[in-house]
Amino acid sequence: LRHILPWTGPASTVVGVHCRGMATRLEEYVNAHGGTRVLRKILIANNGMAAAKAIMSMRQWAFLELGNARELEFVVMASKDDLEANAEFIRLGDAYVEVPPGKNVNNYANVNLIVQIAKQQGVNCVWPGWGHASENPALPLALAEAGIQFLGPTAPVMHALGDKIASTILAQSSKVPCIPWNGDGVTAEIQPDGSIPMEPFKKACLQSYEEARACAQRIGYPVVLKASEGGGGKGIRKCTTDEELKVGWEQVNAEVVGSPIFMMQLCTGARHLEVQLVGDEYGSVVSLIGRDCSTQRRFQKIFEEGPPTIADKDDFREAEKAAQRLAMSVGYRGAGTVEYLYKPATKEFFFLELNPRLQVEHPVTEGITGVNVPALQLQLGMGIPLARVPDIRRFYGLDPAADSKIDFLNDKYIYPKNHVIAARITAENPDDGFRPTSGKIERVRFQ
Repeated sequence: LRHILPWTGPASTVVGVHCRGMATRLEEYVNAHGGTRVLRKILIANNGMAAAKAIMSMRQWAFLELGNARELEFVVMASKDDLEANAEFIRLGDAYVEVPPGKNVNNYANVNLIVQIAKQQGVNCVWPGWGHASENPALPLALAEAGIQFLGPTAPVMHALGDKIASTILAQSSKVPCIPWNGDGVTAEIQPDGSIPMEPFKKACLQSYEEARACAQRIGYPVVLKASEGGGGKGIRKCTTDEELKVGWEQVNAEVVGSPIFMMQLCTGARHLEVQLVGDEYGSVVSLIGRDCSTQRRFQKIFEEGPPTIADKDDFREAEKAAQRLAMSVGYRGAGTVEYLYKPATKEFFFLELNPRLQVEHPVTEGITGVNVPALQLQLGMGIPLARVPDIRRFYGLDPAADSKIDFLNDKYIYPKNHVIAARITAENPDDGFRPTSGKIERVRFQ
């Protein structure tokens, strides 16, 4: 059944279809696996591939575990552009709400709109996906106030991990190896509001060019100067001499005015490896191995593969444990990714960041672990402990129906025998400086 529900503002109300008998199997599953709440009606606060993948994955789980793919009900948001394109994710949903066109701040990244639609449609939870509002702490905060489950980390944790300086301090506080930087040795604990105490934060910030020069001479050139609030190529400079550092200091300050600034040693000859984490509300965090995302173009990943082969299994397992300790220290919930730089010559891992969301390359993880990650997010949102999720138990070679405990830091999972490679295919116009372009694909030839 599909409802066509154009967005008419917060005053309108629509009652969704609910069949009491259909919810029974889901309720029984939640109760049998130690869950605390039933989440049947889901708002997909995203579009395109992310939305389509989420619906297909959760429906597949419902069919395999509950015997009925329609146990779950999906409400999607649809802009005019997506409707005119007859986007697949709209056809996959049970209902859609038409949202304003234009930039994503008008629709998929509009926190107030997402929360209003969630209330209007009477959904039990919101799946954020990646991009758009997925890393905006205002979304989980507003949903919590409305009594609606957010399938991701809490607002304070998202806030803390969203700051490059604060997240690096938290990482080294959890004994996660970090690249030499100006904040070496600074430690702190996350506060209830998601911040860290001001004193250690200030110690990890550079206040002047003179401080920056002294740090560069201590950790050694080349260095990277960064504005913590920068992004998209802004507020970042590579410096190899004092003279370049002086110019870089002025440029970074001018590009991201008022942002705290920090410095890290440039890690050369490194690979980009990442660990896929998932945490529950009871403090457990599992590592679903990881991926090698070293092949990039214009700071965007082109090939993602797993499991990583450049690092020894034992070395990578230590990186996994360090990532788990960091996530456990901040009470991380949901799916997230810890990114590392790995130097094959020295077998050293260095922390980059923890992305507090699901990533587009998560199908690589699904392919090597057999874990349906969007469905796992949903089950954790229902309060089911990690150790009671059948996919996780299979990953550890355990009876999926049993309830024995799993020590995720020390128990060994079954290492995959297969290898998965994912590629992102994009179009660029060589006559326009290789700018990204769009249009109909006339021919594809792989050599």
